[in-house]
Amino acid sequence: MVIEGESVKIFATIPLPNKIHEREMDKTDIPGTFNAGATLGPVNETNMARIWNKHKQSNTPLKRKVFVGMSGGVDSSVAALLLKRAGYDVTGVFMRCYNLDGCAERDATDARRVAEHLEIPFYVFDFEEEYKRAVVSYMVEGYRNGLTPNPDVECNREIKFGLFLKKALELGADYVATGHYVRRLLLSRRRSSTRSSGESRPALSPRQSTKGGTNLVEATRAAAQKELGEWGLFEGMDKGKDQSYFLWTLTQDQLRHCLFPIGEYKKSKVRAIARRAGLVVAEKKDSQGICFLGKVTLSDFLKSYIPERSGAVLNTSGVKVGEHEGAYFYTIGQRHLGAESKVKISHRGVDTKPAYVAEKNITTNTLVVAEGNNNPALYKKEITLTDLNFINPKIHNSLFEIPLLARVRYRQPLSKAILSYKSLVKSYKLTFETAQKFVAPGQSAVFYGKNGEMLGGGVIQ
Repeated sequence: MVIEGESVKIFATIPLPNKIHEREMDKTDIPGTFNAGATLGPVNETNMARIWNKHKQSNTPLKRKVFVGMSGGVDSSVAALLLKRAGYDVTGVFMRCYNLDGCAERDATDARRVAEHLEIPFYVFDFEEEYKRAVVSYMVEGYRNGLTPNPDVECNREIKFGLFLKKALELGADYVATGHYVRRLLLSRRRSSTRSSGESRPALSPRQSTKGGTNLVEATRAAAQKELGEWGLFEGMDKGKDQSYFLWTLTQDQLRHCLFPIGEYKKSKVRAIARRAGLVVAEKKDSQGICFLGKVTLSDFLKSYIPERSGAVLNTSGVKVGEHEGAYFYTIGQRHLGAESKVKISHRGVDTKPAYVAEKNITTNTLVVAEGNNNPALYKKEITLTDLNFINPKIHNSLFEIPLLARVRYRQPLSKAILSYKSLVKSYKLTFETAQKFVAPGQSAVFYGKNGEMLGGGVIQ
């Protein structure tokens, strides 16, 4: 035992739920953590020894600290509620990022009211400047280069599971948690064979006991072994709300410190839990579109960074059929060009088919549009990928020709494909069994197994 001012380091020999390690605690940790049943006096070796002995005699495991990213919505609010009920030491955190219409202030107020209702600490982490650099600039430069970037993927990579996770761990948290509809399940323990998907299950909760007289110390030892294993990320139980598509950049090191409490629930159940608990956000509407834009259109936002430049709209035969205000502002598969972007397309005859952007070229500043929902120009069977990440490292093999399921857009039905590596050109290729519609460079292609495991993903070139 070492005394360091107002904090105390206890070098424990019992297995904790995460791993056998030293845990640094301050005075506020002690009463709730050990349930000592006495008021803690000054931080000194005598008092700490007394409480530590009380803890050892009762076999009480240390509460795991978790920082919950609370957005002010019902999902993250219920995530915090469920974790508190499960026995975690919960702290709510609102991440203040870049926002254009002021809704962030309302969301922060809602998050704070929920934290007060749950009687948990609440903090605001100011990530506005970091968000501008990591997400906003990324998105603007992507469109400037003719891509269709995915800011939600980048926000998860750089902010929620980047800065937020790093800061939470530095402040003593064991985990971070979010309101994502996704499941984290154990795939295998280290030094043991890989378990089948049917044997995968979430980590033991702090209050969960085991059958057959196993005490809590043994239970936490089992949990510690699990944390040292390999984790998989699976689709949420609510397939209509599943958000695994946006989390393909996560790594094993990050997953060991992540919890997704609502992944096992349907959205309707989450709202029901919020109502029964009296949470003020129980009926709050879900956010839609790009989070930081609010009611500002993407086109108007981009025009504040990229100047308009008129150019030609061509049909698939190369004939000019209209004009646009800049190829940067459009994405593959975009429809209703006349209504949204003042593109004027001439049609012969009264009965016309819907037109979709099939190609865009920022060098020549031209758009190619294809008429009809099933126009072959809207489909691709082979896709080149970059920046691949595999959540389960065992997927990568020497031959690197992997059969899997994949999607190239959020909520798109999964399709059979083969992922391969082309050594001559040093690139990855995803070949679908059937051609895919609206494949946009800059977006994510995400891979899945037949059992619902999200294997990883890459960026479409």
